[in-house]
Amino acid sequence: MQPIRQGDVILTPVPQIEGEKLTHLTLAEGEVTGHKHQISEGEAELYEKNGVLYLRIFSETAILTHEEHHAIAISQGSWMVRIQREYEPAGWRYVED
Repeated sequence: MQPIRQGDVILTPVPQIEGEKLTHLTLAEGEVTGHKHQISEGEAELYEKNGVLYLRIFSETAILTHEEHHAIAISQGSWMVRIQREYEPAGWRYVED
């Protein structure tokens, strides 16, 4: 499996998932717009450990949606969720959607 990107969210395959199960499927929420990167279809669970999110897809695929991007099919498996960062003279910052 290859990494998958939707806007500033990057999913990287991982061999296993640990952490606390969350009650939602929102991977990231825009601070300015309030738009969300979220799983809208398929069977999935989201976990958090040490500030890092992990996504487990149980169905053959699940759909990742966002109001400003095309929907993406995510394959069954385990994924680490990362938010892209960019460098500014003041230091690294998370990309805002």
